[in-house]
Amino acid sequence: MSTVAFKAEGVIPATLLAFKSDYSIDEAATRAHLSDVGNVRGISSVAVNGHASEVHACSFEEQRLLVELAVDEIGKVVPVTCGIYADSGVQAARIARMAQDAGAGALLLFPSQVFWMGAMSRPEMIFSHFEAVTAASDLPIIIFQYASNSALCYPVSIIEQLVDRFPQIVGIKDASYDPQTHEYLTRTLQARPNPVTMFTSHSSWLLGSLSMGAKGILSGSGSVVAALQVALFEAIGRGDLEAAKAVHKLIQPTADIFYSHPLVDMHNRMKEALVMMGKLDEAIVRPPLMKLHPEEIARVRQALVSAKLIAS
Repeated sequence: MSTVAFKAEGVIPATLLAFKSDYSIDEAATRAHLSDVGNVRGISSVAVNGHASEVHACSFEEQRLLVELAVDEIGKVVPVTCGIYADSGVQAARIARMAQDAGAGALLLFPSQVFWMGAMSRPEMIFSHFEAVTAASDLPIIIFQYASNSALCYPVSIIEQLVDRFPQIVGIKDASYDPQTHEYLTRTLQARPNPVTMFTSHSSWLLGSLSMGAKGILSGSGSVVAALQVALFEAIGRGDLEAAKAVHKLIQPTADIFYSHPLVDMHNRMKEALVMMGKLDEAIVRPPLMKLHPEEIARVRQALVSAKLIAS
């Protein structure tokens, strides 16, 4: 199990999952990636079984394998945060228990995809989902907050009720892309008697988000630029705006390409980036995701050159 206690703060890269040509998990390549990211100085945890690791395409057994690989490979260096991506409360509880038994240090709880059909008008459904997870595990929980234009985005009132009802909630991964709500929740939740940390996932405007007071970063792009994210986070923490701007200037080209349209290719692009950086042999994704077009791969390469991550 993870021997390092989880603290709800700092930089948490969401890692990728390497596959072989037959789409089976490449355990050796995945271990190498986990070790590479997990040993970046200054990170506070590593997340697995999220969007970045193509959790939508992984079975329960494969999700368990990934947690076990992560805990075994880096659990003595940093705690492992395990995503819970499940439509059913029963399945969410099963994953939560599995994660705790496998040695994870925290949970990242995604909304059930069923919620897009109007569950925000029936908040008791959402509470029930959290009740299932908290009954199965006593690990700290980070809420995954989707984009504000998504039917899976929790209204502020529901977030406030969730943190009141469930003391296991210690953070929010905010991908709402709503600056006004982001600032409000950052300010109010982090000032509570039992603070709830804002982990920004606004990778395309990290500098602005951190300047609003977010005390953490949780992002798939950390699988590629974790060291830069740590440098930015630390510069903001010591109030060095000029240093923060300089680091952000390096991060921006990667954010611009990783999170460009279509967003479904974001982690596909990150895999291509790791290949170019010599950190992954092949950029294989599971269907329905597909190999990027050559023109897109060329744009990824140019972004890495602009970020000074590879030579021109």
